[in-house]
Amino acid sequence: MTDHCVGLPGAFNGMVARIAAQTGFEGCYVSGAAVTASFGVPDVGMLTLNEFCNVIRQVTDSSGLPVIADADTGFGEAEMVSRSVVEYHRSGAAGFHIEDQVFPKRCGHLDGKQLVAVDHFQEKVAAAARARDASTGGSFIVCARTDAAGVTGLDDAISRAKAYVDAGADMIFPEGLASEADFGRFAEAMRGYGGGRGPYLLANMTEFGKTPIIALSRFEALGFDCVIWPVTTFRSAMGEVARLLGDLRREGHVGSHLDRMQTRAELYAALGYEPGSPWTFPGSVGPR
Repeated sequence: MTDHCVGLPGAFNGMVARIAAQTGFEGCYVSGAAVTASFGVPDVGMLTLNEFCNVIRQVTDSSGLPVIADADTGFGEAEMVSRSVVEYHRSGAAGFHIEDQVFPKRCGHLDGKQLVAVDHFQEKVAAAARARDASTGGSFIVCARTDAAGVTGLDDAISRAKAYVDAGADMIFPEGLASEADFGRFAEAMRGYGGGRGPYLLANMTEFGKTPIIALSRFEALGFDCVIWPVTTFRSAMGEVARLLGDLRREGHVGSHLDRMQTRAELYAALGYEPGSPWTFPGSVGPR
């Protein structure tokens, strides 16, 4: 981790990841919500471990950036959590997060979520930590997400987060916080917990949810180490696709959209491709 708050835009395929790198971002985030939506299904845990790993490989191979990836509820119980650490690491991810929801999970900014027992989730975190140490030399980040703030309250979210640090989590992700004050209170409660500076903290800056729009610099001031924009690129892209297809269906041409499209030259530049010249696949930047 760095000495400043790192912004991680959501990358749901390799092209988005390339553009994130070219724009100057220091890392990417692979969102379960965006990946599942790109498959045309809702975010209720329907995709497999292998499907997630395929996207992670696209993103890491294409960008060369560190990637934190969503692993939902861990694709099963402790044994599958251990396997997920190994497979995500092989696919190039720098770390993952798992969440303390009952399967089938719900989007973190929806109501009606249910939580697993604290000791049950501690078992999953501990399994991830053991796999981290045994299979990655301790380099893989194990992030524990708690959805308790919107279910049982912020105090319980803090209590659960401390229990997850005790179980071996390197980073904590408090989901669904509703104000800057909540983020600040959470960060203050975690500061120094478990020794040293305390765990790393991840904030979710998603749109149209329970969290107001907060700038990266403000999250840093509040005590967070990284911020994800999980579905932002997907929402922006699909919003434009929906508008384009609606106009194309009505008008039979794309003339009104040409000035908003990525041009052929811009596409080739983003791909690092010059027609007529050899192009070499950049290859993996992560372990295999």
